[in-house]
Amino acid sequence: MRTTVGIIGGGPAGLLLARLLHLAGIDCVVLESRTREYVEHRQRAGMLEQGTVDALRAAGAAARLDAEGLVHQGIELRFAGERHHLDFPVLTGGRTVTVYAQTEIVKDLVALHLAEGPPLLFGAQALAVEKPESDTPVVRFRHEGREQVLTCDWIAGCDGFHGISRGAFPTATSRTYERDYPYSWLGIMADVAPSCEELIYARGERGFALHSMRSTAVSRLYLQVPNGTDADDWADERIWDELAARFAIDADWTLARGPITAKSVTPMRSYVHEPMRHGRLLLAGDAAHIVPPTGAKGLNLAVSDVSLLARALIGLHRRGSTQLIDNYSELCLSRVWQATRFSYDMTRMLHAQPNGDAFESRMQLARLRRITASRHAAAELAANYTGLPLPV
Repeated sequence: MRTTVGIIGGGPAGLLLARLLHLAGIDCVVLESRTREYVEHRQRAGMLEQGTVDALRAAGAAARLDAEGLVHQGIELRFAGERHHLDFPVLTGGRTVTVYAQTEIVKDLVALHLAEGPPLLFGAQALAVEKPESDTPVVRFRHEGREQVLTCDWIAGCDGFHGISRGAFPTATSRTYERDYPYSWLGIMADVAPSCEELIYARGERGFALHSMRSTAVSRLYLQVPNGTDADDWADERIWDELAARFAIDADWTLARGPITAKSVTPMRSYVHEPMRHGRLLLAGDAAHIVPPTGAKGLNLAVSDVSLLARALIGLHRRGSTQLIDNYSELCLSRVWQATRFSYDMTRMLHAQPNGDAFESRMQLARLRRITASRHAAAELAANYTGLPLPV
């Protein structure tokens, strides 16, 4: 099998890249190890930066997003019994964010590909990337019980943190930077209308809590819990009681409760791999970097990566220009590190430290007071949350 761009991974990064290449007349093949049912139902992020929404619209993949997505004008910070609203359009000159689940983005992109796009092979397990330094790199993969070879001009590794692409980079030239955090998130999905109009980020001595949503009828909520927590050890009533305690303010506000349909525990970590290109193998999304979900950056970073990668490949294909492809890693990493910094700062500011450090607690409150009292500080948070500009 022969193609111009071989894409390993059929998540939002790989699917969007394939869509953008297809619209530009560049042939590609997407290899996804899981089934269609699996990739369309795995729960992931749901907060989209302005730039992510714009990218999906440009790809012709935003019909349902525009019809069903929930546009948010800001977030609410809660601490010390107080509530503070940050108005993103006012602080950023009109930028907003949109709640639309990653599962729905994947469904939209899969439907487009199967209707009119390039080959998308489900159940195609990538086994190895070979000869990435050559002009004809190869992906060996297994599909329908048979091992096959995909010969490419370029390979895009969009196969996530546990994929094989990053492992094809030489150890001698690879650098990794990581930080594991001493807490996790217990997340739930509940069939109950959200108790808020905007996301609530709550900081307290009992720990962090986040109130999000997936739709006008489904709420998504999170609790800071110790690492190693088993979600089954938390009864539904205990979860709701703890959420209510952490969201409590000195005002009339009640957390609506409903049937919990899913529970999971997510460890928190930061991870960056440098570089993001080796020969003709390029990484995008979680294959190259992981951020804690506090800043809502994971999916959005993947979209910014592949938006830049698509521009680079299109420029090479149409004009023979190697400028963007040669600078792909450096340009992506400049934005990746800013998103990593923002996610780190949000995480450290909002989570109770397990060692009970009183100094750290006072520093958290000082940071929150600064953000809620200073337009400049609030605007900095809003600019990062709604998404920094793509590198040019």
